Amino acid sequence: MKIYDDKHIKNVAFVGANKSGKTTLAETMLFEAGLVNRRGSVENKNTVSDYHEIEHERETSIFATPLHTEWRNYKINIIDTPGLDDFIGEIASTMRVADSVVTVINAQQGVEVGTEIIWNYVDRFSLPTLFVINQIDSPNADFDESFKSIVDLVGNNAVKIQYPLVVDGAQCIIDVLKMKMYKFGPEGGKPEKLEIPADQIDIANEFHNELVEKAAENDEDLMELYFDKGTLNEDEMREGIKKGMLNHELFPVFCVSALNDMGSGRLMGFIDNVAPSAADLKPEQTVEGKTLECKANEPTSLFIFKTLYEPNLGQVSFFKVKSGEIKQNDKLENSRNEEIEILNQLYIMDGKNREPVEKLTAGDIGATLKLKYTETNDTLRTKGSNITIKPIKFPEPRISKAVSAADKNDEEKLSDALKKIHQQDPTVIIKYSKELKQLILSCQGELHLATIDWTLQNIYGIKAEFEQPKIAYRETIQRSATTSYKHKKQSGGSGQFGEVHIKIEPYYEGMPEPEGFNIRGKEEIDLDWGGKLVFYNCIVGGVIDARYLPSVLKGVLEVMEEGPLTKSYARDIRVMLFDGKMHAVDSNDISFKIAAAHAFKDAFLNAKPKLLEPVHELNVKVPEELMGNVMTDLQSRRSIILGMDSDGKYQTIKAKTPLAEMYKYSTTLRSITQGRGSFTTKFSNFELVPNNVQEELVKK
Repeated sequence: MKIYDDKHIKNVAFVGANKSGKTTLAETMLFEAGLVNRRGSVENKNTVSDYHEIEHERETSIFATPLHTEWRNYKINIIDTPGLDDFIGEIASTMRVADSVVTVINAQQGVEVGTEIIWNYVDRFSLPTLFVINQIDSPNADFDESFKSIVDLVGNNAVKIQYPLVVDGAQCIIDVLKMKMYKFGPEGGKPEKLEIPADQIDIANEFHNELVEKAAENDEDLMELYFDKGTLNEDEMREGIKKGMLNHELFPVFCVSALNDMGSGRLMGFIDNVAPSAADLKPEQTVEGKTLECKANEPTSLFIFKTLYEPNLGQVSFFKVKSGEIKQNDKLENSRNEEIEILNQLYIMDGKNREPVEKLTAGDIGATLKLKYTETNDTLRTKGSNITIKPIKFPEPRISKAVSAADKNDEEKLSDALKKIHQQDPTVIIKYSKELKQLILSCQGELHLATIDWTLQNIYGIKAEFEQPKIAYRETIQRSATTSYKHKKQSGGSGQFGEVHIKIEPYYEGMPEPEGFNIRGKEEIDLDWGGKLVFYNCIVGGVIDARYLPSVLKGVLEVMEEGPLTKSYARDIRVMLFDGKMHAVDSNDISFKIAAAHAFKDAFLNAKPKLLEPVHELNVKVPEELMGNVMTDLQSRRSIILGMDSDGKYQTIKAKTPLAEMYKYSTTLRSITQGRGSFTTKFSNFELVPNNVQEELVKK
């Protein structure tokens, strides 16, 4: 395969709502370039990018799939992404290696819910973006309304490069950059290149002049040329459009029929000639604070942006060459663990098909097999180069389930499978909760969970069970209590004896030291589960030997690990050990541990015990007209509304909501907002549980 330099490699991400035609457009571009002999279709389950069994079953993209095509001495790497926000992790990893974004719009629907949600995420990366209005030859297509919806999404910086027209029953596309009309036959393919019809010339000139103005706005030299000449030539316009795209301030709009192969060649030509390459983008900063230039003569660095486990290949690692070049059998160092990896095989991947290559250069995307020490987000680099590429920040999970194997003999097998699923998709978080005694799986939504379940059953042969996770409550006290306990046991030979007198109080940061005690020692313990235990030795006169104090503390901690109310962890308590008794023969460590545990439990139950529940910060983004319904639902979930921020047609509601009330919120929000709402959540703090809720929990 031909080796391309950094200026002739373009990496584009295809994004857009489900069913907008991204996969079909990618397939058509491969066909147009001669890389496939016949075009597959989603319905026939034979496209290059959607090749996984689950994608065939659901007839939609689940994975971000790298492909490539070659067009007029340029290499275009395409990454076809899912259109559902449950798979936002696939889009996140793609954004990290894309040089520009192609947002595909269905001409029958305009900007849909899925596009809005994905755009909110894509926009944060400020990548050069162009829009493609697809399915223009559909009877229900409405190009003007679709373009208006793009303007509503990105503002007036959306500018038409093309618009569709039907002439004598034939589908045509008028290109206002080249000022030509492309006329397509019924089978699509290569169009007839014609002059713009007389009845369209005024409209085309109007759009052309608008494009000239938008292109000139992005460069002072071009603006001067525009003022001098009153126009720009095609090359000057390309330069201005490119700079506008790089500034994320100009969004060219094209039109195509991917299904009938109309307009894909012109789109590829624009990507070749105008869309930025990796070398055009602003150099990125490494973790070490260095500037990383996308050049072939720099030290080699690869960024692993995706990992897959293929049944016949094993682990496949996808990477972008961020600098330098990589050759077959090169040895590189992993910046995370300093292990050396040998890249025995280099491939260009087109779905499940792989093409061996001997070398890849800066800006290109490739894959290798069976790396031993490397996973997604790792940097492989020339040894000693001190390059670590900033990792992808994956979105936080939105739903959690307790997961277990239906057959207990499959528990270990389940654990191994979930580990591989996490390595493929870092938005799937697996964590065993020692406190809850449950394996907790967290992911992006119900559909995401369904695909995980499918994978476990069909790929790994494991039947899994999912249920609502238990809530990790905490126990504490609201007032002081004093008690004593004597542990005495005699059963022949040496017995057991230990007596302790303690006072317990609620603890908070900065509180004064306890009064009325002769404090001989203080131990402040940061508990593994949050909060503190402060233990005071206030023993006077040696009534309890110092060697037994660790056992007293151990007894207290054992009760705090299984609180007296609900067996939840206890926190934020201070204990004063101020008196007791011991026996010269029968006293020992176990006696004082047992005595302390009983005394602490009794005192705890007399100190107005209270449950604390985890509360999460919740940001809900919804269309303004649906805000009332969302607010009503949040209030029914014991939420405290903290405020609202306006974001165009959307409002972001900020709230604090108990985790116990968040179960299935993803499904509810989708229903309330017809899929237009999105939310993020993260742990905030523990707060007191209302009395009626506490009574129910204690009963259980």
